[in-house]
Amino acid sequence: MNKLLSCRYNMDTNRVEARFAGGTTLAIDCITVEDEYGNTPAQRAELGWLLYNKPLEYAQLVLGGKIEHYLSLGCDHGRMED
Repeated sequence: MNKLLSCRYNMDTNRVEARFAGGTTLAIDCITVEDEYGNTPAQRAELGWLLYNKPLEYAQLVLGGKIEHYLSLGCDHGRMED
């Protein structure tokens, strides 16, 4: 696969739209990713945080097959402060 150049989250379609070198584009269905990997409220919150704040990293994790490992690390970016 070509080099990933850019990504953006499209709220209207709930997809991350990725553009690769060579002109290839790809849309990642975020509902499908959340249904597959968002097993807890904390994991779903983390997925949401990634979508809004780091869509490029989100796409890299999903496309690289590393999203499950990332979520297993217990990141808490999406957690609300007390």
